[in-house]
Amino acid sequence: MTASPATGWTLVIHGGAGIIERGRLTDQADAAARAGLNAALDAGQAVLAEGGSAVDAVEAAVRVLEDDPAFNAGRGAVFTYEGTNELDAAIMDGSTRAAGAVAGVRATRNPVSLARAVMEDSPHVLLAGKGADAFSLDRGLEQVGPEWFALPERREQLEMMKASAGDAFDVDMKYGTVGAVARDAAGHVAAATSTGGVTGKRWGRVGDSPLIGAGTFADDRAGAISATGSGEFFIRTGVGHEICARVRFLGETLRQAGDTVMAETQALGGTGGVILAGPTGEIGWSFTTPGMYRARTSATGERVVAIYGDEG
Repeated sequence: MTASPATGWTLVIHGGAGIIERGRLTDQADAAARAGLNAALDAGQAVLAEGGSAVDAVEAAVRVLEDDPAFNAGRGAVFTYEGTNELDAAIMDGSTRAAGAVAGVRATRNPVSLARAVMEDSPHVLLAGKGADAFSLDRGLEQVGPEWFALPERREQLEMMKASAGDAFDVDMKYGTVGAVARDAAGHVAAATSTGGVTGKRWGRVGDSPLIGAGTFADDRAGAISATGSGEFFIRTGVGHEICARVRFLGETLRQAGDTVMAETQALGGTGGVILAGPTGEIGWSFTTPGMYRARTSATGERVVAIYGDEG
């Protein structure tokens, strides 16, 4: 855990958690992931260093990760069982607890920006499916065809899963969700999360990422959280809200609360991780998997980019 000066800004990002171990990733995949994390940090830092808001910073960082095929969000989204891509995202402003989210969208290049449009330009919090796609068109967000998302590697993962596991969806999570949390110079926090779900998902399955209080949550009274992992278990635990509640009512640090809630989630059968940013400058992460794509920076100039459990 690292603390930054109360007058400074902080930024933490993630690109998924799971069975990510040395020797399982090729050198090329390792380098691509680190380059993507650094690029996302650069985008968020550019906002915060100029006095921009935490909401602007987390959106900017997540948009970069959504456009990077190394991660399971936006262009790198995995395939459903039917061979389509269904995208989920959420964003939350800790200063007002305003939030927006989308689930099962198919044509918006950057779902996190669609989630922000829901937050700012509609009376709702969560839009799904065809309605969310229609809202995206109404708001003039950039649209892309299915070929933008249809990466050969992801299709191969689906075919391998079908060949080995029938109709069971993939819970490996090594290409998981992306997210960002930040504290701006004014002391406000924000969180954003985006995902392509899990390989082979069916029946319009939605995980924790777009659910406020589960995979995404921000409250200036406690902190900002973005999660990645076994979504069904993160929903049942209410991971994001639970962490912030422990900070507010028990006086725990974000790291203490994060570790406790992640252990509770693991006891139920779910694994994964969270990134954390508090209004006092506290930042960090907590995960129960062998690795987690993660990175952080702050106004102090420190920068950490890590993948495996024994680094960062």
